[in-house]
Amino acid sequence: MSNAPPRQDATPDQRTPVTVLTGFLGAGKTTFLNAILSDKSAQRIAVIVNEFGEVGLDHDLIEAFEGDIVLMQSGCLCCSIRGDLSKTIGALLTRRTMGDVQFDRIVIETTGLADPGPILQTLLVDPLLARNTRMDGVVTLVDAVNGPATLDTQFEAVSQVAMADLLVLSKHDLVTADRAARIETRLRALNQTAPIIRGTDGVATPDRLWGLSGLRHDTSLQHAVAWTTPQPDADPLSNLSGLATPAKPPPAAAAMHDARISSVSIALDAPLEDAVFDTWLDTLIALKGPDILRVKGIVFLKGMAAPFAFHGVQHVFDPPVPLKNWTGDDRRSRIVVIARDMDRPELQRSLDMLRAERVDLDQSDDPVEAAG
Repeated sequence: MSNAPPRQDATPDQRTPVTVLTGFLGAGKTTFLNAILSDKSAQRIAVIVNEFGEVGLDHDLIEAFEGDIVLMQSGCLCCSIRGDLSKTIGALLTRRTMGDVQFDRIVIETTGLADPGPILQTLLVDPLLARNTRMDGVVTLVDAVNGPATLDTQFEAVSQVAMADLLVLSKHDLVTADRAARIETRLRALNQTAPIIRGTDGVATPDRLWGLSGLRHDTSLQHAVAWTTPQPDADPLSNLSGLATPAKPPPAAAAMHDARISSVSIALDAPLEDAVFDTWLDTLIALKGPDILRVKGIVFLKGMAAPFAFHGVQHVFDPPVPLKNWTGDDRRSRIVVIARDMDRPELQRSLDMLRAERVDLDQSDDPVEAAG
């Protein structure tokens, strides 16, 4: 990816946006999905699920069955994954071309303990899907009642949180305000940049769920910056009086899983030399590629008027996108790395390579030091 020049075309992206809906077992994905399908003001959605029986579609919302397709009264449709994901999406796209079905976007509902990473990679490496779809965002539901215990015992659940573009805290009304605040603190430690919203009525409206990725030509400056900037705590004044109970750290068993995920970010005031950026990214991928959950950023290169956005999962990257709508004097590059089994100092040393005017990897014989 790093050696490929940013795409220079300014034509609108006609690819179908794809949202991955994930979450722990019992997080409320069924209720959430039914809320999406009942919203008649939304675009027409094709929902891909593993099995209809597992999803529990609200039959009051179903209009008709057509083979392996369930048509909803809202104009949305559902189908189950038959074979691999690529074939299922390819079949849907073909049926749309033939006029058999109509949809504007795709939502993929994963199983409770699925890692979103392979799905994101499939969308990037499959030639048909790369040409016809684009990742719009990962939405992860977190159960406020049982979610902490799941995080303690299931590392896949920790990965779901770390890879999210949006975190939805469900069932928060069933726990105390203090416990909900503790969960949000834990989620924020795992994922600095994903907004956390509480699963109240209206949370499944399109303006909250769609357009989460900053990897779009028409991305606004405000959205691109938010996409790469650590989010503030839900309530920074919540304990200003000192009367509220401070959030407690997770127990040792939980920390064992949480500590495997590290997230670091960097903001650089001056535009980068393209060779410095390429060398940093190539080195990081070569040495730590399997452990890189996500890398994303907005980068200004010397000699380029507009920045470009980039995004990758492990060693697979989207084509970088120039942000033509960038205005103002802000020319800071912002990069976020979320990794597994890499401690924060190691990641921070890697990012510090970008502060140098030139990169000479021969200065260190230690591969970790060379990466950082």
